Amino acid sequence: MPPIRHRATQRQSRQNRVLDLFILSFIDYVLVLGLRRPFLWVLLYVYIDILAPHRIGYTLITTLPLSLIAFAAAFGGWLALDRKEGARFTLRQGLMLALLIYCWWSTGHADFQEEALHKWDWVWKALLFAIFLPLTLTTRARIEGLALVLLLSVATIVIGTGMKTILGGGGYSNLKFFVNDNSGIYESSTLATVAIGLIPVLWWFVKHGTIFRPHWTVTAFAVALTFACLLVPVGTEARTGLLCIAALAVMTLRHTRRRLLFIAGAGVLGLTALPFLPQTYYDRMATIFAPSGDQSASTRMAVWEWTLDYVAQKPLGGGFDAYRSNRFAYTMPVTKTEGNTTTVTYQEVEDKARAYHSSVFEMLGEQGWPGLALWLILHALGLWQMERLQRRWKTAGDEATRWIAPLAAALQSGAVIYLGGALFQGIAYQPVMVMLVGLQIGLHSYCLRIDSVRPAPGPRASRKTATSGTIQGAVAA
Repeated sequence: MPPIRHRATQRQSRQNRVLDLFILSFIDYVLVLGLRRPFLWVLLYVYIDILAPHRIGYTLITTLPLSLIAFAAAFGGWLALDRKEGARFTLRQGLMLALLIYCWWSTGHADFQEEALHKWDWVWKALLFAIFLPLTLTTRARIEGLALVLLLSVATIVIGTGMKTILGGGGYSNLKFFVNDNSGIYESSTLATVAIGLIPVLWWFVKHGTIFRPHWTVTAFAVALTFACLLVPVGTEARTGLLCIAALAVMTLRHTRRRLLFIAGAGVLGLTALPFLPQTYYDRMATIFAPSGDQSASTRMAVWEWTLDYVAQKPLGGGFDAYRSNRFAYTMPVTKTEGNTTTVTYQEVEDKARAYHSSVFEMLGEQGWPGLALWLILHALGLWQMERLQRRWKTAGDEATRWIAPLAAALQSGAVIYLGGALFQGIAYQPVMVMLVGLQIGLHSYCLRIDSVRPAPGPRASRKTATSGTIQGAVAA
């Protein structure tokens, strides 16, 4: 090896070791702090599960079971060291537990045992952690802390993605993130959905955050991060991202007071952005309106039809990755242009073992009608509970409660965006989104607890004073 190349290799190796040591030092530091504040271990697991630092590193860190260590610390710390006041087991946690048990049963009867066990290896952890998470969210500080770690962990990926997009590194299946792995949150459409879905939570922090108080620097960061989130669908050219942006616009329009101004501003912003979008982005988005001319869209529709036929024969589903048994044929138009003449011919395409590309059909094919029903009820209850919280607390004027209705609205908007994106992606068990479910449950349980200590109706002035005192006491518990 030439000396110059050898020195460059050594320098790169040292840089890789420094990066690994930096990440490990941070994780060790949080583990030590958790001896005094066990909830920090819950946040550490959220950080590790989302960002996957063991996939970012190069040397020692890649061999350590960081996720398992944080997982054990979070559960063990809560059982042994953390306080349990205010913790309660709710109906939605029961639904997730039922879904977890059903997935375990279906895995044992799966059509493809080896592949099913591989998916089960991460699904059970995602569901179990989401079931456990609300038990730890007993104060406003904890609810806000979890929301912040969720947001900033995703933001770490989003900021890098936005920078690469601006610098010209985008393109469908070409944009690289922290890791060279097109799975989990690092899959392009998944990242686009998660990034857009967390924008409402980001702007809740601008107005109501207490960890980072409202300040012009917080607003400036939120503006920049929102811009980066909106760049993710552009850089990845994920069609689902455009649908998520549309869902975000609808939900924002619902909650804004100046609707005409919002519509005008969104229109101007969209028209201003159009000249800067690459032609490849236009070409890919155009396939939304002509799915029959796109092989990916045609495949999805064929898979969905196959799934309906499959569950007609196996209503309990075929376990994880049951799609591997599909085989079908469909007709695709083929356009050829020679000079000024364009001809369109149709040819039959055969395909097999194609993924569902929809969380609804993912649940239906893998867990059958019972699993799909559990999943739909779980999310429908979340939308309904967040709606009730908004209506219940929208007139709250006390500092201890005025943040509740806006956070419920943000979580509801995030859920709507996720469900919209999930219609065209197999992300039914996406860890960030099931954590968002856990956050919804935690907020709902917290509100039930502080609402239960409100005094009986009486004179208006005394009721306001008594309510403030009892709620402050519940918050401090």
